[in-house]
Amino acid sequence: MSTASKCIRIALLGAESTGKTSLSLGLAKVLTGQGLNAVCVPESLRDWCEGHGRTPQAHEQADIAERHAQAIFFQSSEWVIADTTPLMTAVYSDFIFKDRSLYASALTHQAQFDLTLLMGLDVAWVADGLQRDGAHVREPVDGLIRRALQDAMLPFKVIYGQGDARLNAALLAISEGLGGLPQVSVLRNALPSLQSTHSQREVSQYGLNQGQTAWRCDLCSDSECEHRLFSDLLKSAGQ
Repeated sequence: MSTASKCIRIALLGAESTGKTSLSLGLAKVLTGQGLNAVCVPESLRDWCEGHGRTPQAHEQADIAERHAQAIFFQSSEWVIADTTPLMTAVYSDFIFKDRSLYASALTHQAQFDLTLLMGLDVAWVADGLQRDGAHVREPVDGLIRRALQDAMLPFKVIYGQGDARLNAALLAISEGLGGLPQVSVLRNALPSLQSTHSQREVSQYGLNQGQTAWRCDLCSDSECEHRLFSDLLKSAGQ
């Protein structure tokens, strides 16, 4: 695969009803508002389900994943925000059909992204027609995503927060993860409170684990720490 010009690709991954679509649209809007050429690539599975009036069967998954890859990697925009990637198709094929055959190709595609953002499970589950099975599937799917990325040694950043806080967290992750690219410097104009937001995260992480580790949720295996993070975020949302 090739693109007409060099672009920055951001992948949004996550279990169902974790805010991928809202965040991808929000990021594209912010980037466009800063005068950047940005496009959001929607999830191919959604269009497929709406067009066929059902969810795909096992033998149809590979074609959906390939179509989604083409939609992402043939974009010529300066910034491409992908509302999921072929890796999500591979994960659901594994989870639903016990078919792991799509991982190899999906992870090859995933390695081509400049940054991968994984949605935290701190938002409420909401029904959405054919595509969603229930809140009970989010944790096991989240686990499969993390395991696939970690086994392939592909870095990712976990995004938490409600509403604008989630968008700000994603902008901060982009600024930190891609800070060496000249195209990223303009994002600081879109998030005036970037430094204070970063400081708040450092303080919060220290409070969660007494400063034992830096805030690196992509590398963290402390489940108790993450559970407390979820609890604190949900308490804050309820205030």
